[in-house]
Amino acid sequence: MGFKIAVAGATGNVGREMLNILEERGFPVDEIVPLASRRSVGTEVSYGDRTLKVKDLATYDFSDTDICLMSAGGNVSKEYSPKIGRQGCVVIDNSSAWRYDQDVPLIVPEVNPDAITGFTRKNIIANPNCSTAQLVVALKPLHDIAKITRVVVATYQSVSGAGKDGMDELFTQTRAVYVADPVENKKFTKRIAFNVIPHIDVFMEDGYTKEEWKMMAETKKMLDPKIKLTATCVRVPVFIGHSEAVNIEFENPISAEQARDILRDAPGCQVIDKHEDGGYITPLESAGEDATFISRIREDITVENGLSMWIVSDNLRKGAALNAVQIAELLVARGLIQPKKKAA
Repeated sequence: MGFKIAVAGATGNVGREMLNILEERGFPVDEIVPLASRRSVGTEVSYGDRTLKVKDLATYDFSDTDICLMSAGGNVSKEYSPKIGRQGCVVIDNSSAWRYDQDVPLIVPEVNPDAITGFTRKNIIANPNCSTAQLVVALKPLHDIAKITRVVVATYQSVSGAGKDGMDELFTQTRAVYVADPVENKKFTKRIAFNVIPHIDVFMEDGYTKEEWKMMAETKKMLDPKIKLTATCVRVPVFIGHSEAVNIEFENPISAEQARDILRDAPGCQVIDKHEDGGYITPLESAGEDATFISRIREDITVENGLSMWIVSDNLRKGAALNAVQIAELLVARGLIQPKKKAA
């Protein structure tokens, strides 16, 4: 018997990608139900070669549903996820609403799969921030060998991280520049076309943005609370794919060649690192791919036991939808969830 799966926020970029990935990976689904707000009821979404009509999240009964992939935003998740969990349906939430709750596991399956058992406290599992997910996939195998002490990361984050409105704004502004129309800023604080913006999410009192704080807090929760991390998060005029320039300091010696060998064998990682023109990955090439790509691996000569590298991933997949589906697969593989028996 397969599972009954609900996808909340099914009309958004990530929700649609969740539907695609469930079908691509052959997740054992008996029934799938796309959900969204009342204004989207009746909207059609694709699941493989089938077309499904969206239902109302507010009125849906989850009592016979096994897993809800939640990608409807933090406020919606705060309101509905506890209610869904109490109905016996496991929520895998893509927002920031539950990531820092000590009773909710924050999971990247390649990094901390054993922590998933804590989901029973609230029937909620949190998906990390997109920029954190790809970072920890690359850091974990290196940390296991040489023990990371400090990370300095600058991100180059695509506009799809800001949703469909962000993608539309880049497209509209780019077209306006070419035809000499006025350029309007709606989603972003400054023009994103042919520009970069060193500001993602709200500013905090210490001068960091919330996005930068998320990377620090989530890396500590999933990988090691002793790791020191500082981030500068930048929005760039790329549609899909987040990139990161990362400097890592280790407690123990590790060479660039050792790091390449470790990462080549690590789950979820793919090393593309030739010292020649084009011997590295870019966000354009990562779009539609599941792997976290690592390039430009080299020793940082300014510190003892340091490495520098370039990390790229499709933020809609590993940064969101794919990771959520992998969490569902982990629940099934470990026998932590069974399909509910259907009423006669």
